Amino acid sequence: MTIAAIPQGQSIPVGLGEVAVQKVDSAEPLVAHGLGSCIALCLFDPVNKVAGLAHVVLPGSDPQNAPNGKFAGSALPALLQAMARLGGASDPRRLQARLAGGAHVLAIGGTGSLPRIGDKNAEAVKAALAAASVPVMAEDCGGGKGRTVWFHPRDNGRIRVRTVGGTEVQF
Repeated sequence: MTIAAIPQGQSIPVGLGEVAVQKVDSAEPLVAHGLGSCIALCLFDPVNKVAGLAHVVLPGSDPQNAPNGKFAGSALPALLQAMARLGGASDPRRLQARLAGGAHVLAIGGTGSLPRIGDKNAEAVKAALAAASVPVMAEDCGGGKGRTVWFHPRDNGRIRVRTVGGTEVQF
């Protein structure tokens, strides 16, 4: 599992397939730049004050069953394990999830009625969260434009989403 380093005093970039976790009291915003069909999966533990972000690239699970942020099926377990090491909740139902990304920028098999990778990523992440009983507090998924997401753990797990050529929203 790749876990991003946490420098102080700036936004912490979380790259493709990476997972970053931190204690909220010393947390700087985590940022996932240029999300197209990828999903930023942000988890917040409001009781134990631990937060994490996975930059999910593909639906499905890692073929080698390794916990990492690259696949929707392995990103949630990777985040839960990393957050637990920092004292995060052992009961995933106490966590709060916020999602963004999953734009329609890549098509599987071309155009037409086939599902698009952004849709598949969003569906797979939501299914993993539902299976673990993690509530989704907010989401900004789909559409045809990429996004950048800032996750602000110190601000009660708020995320800020800027759409390419569009507006910025917070939730």
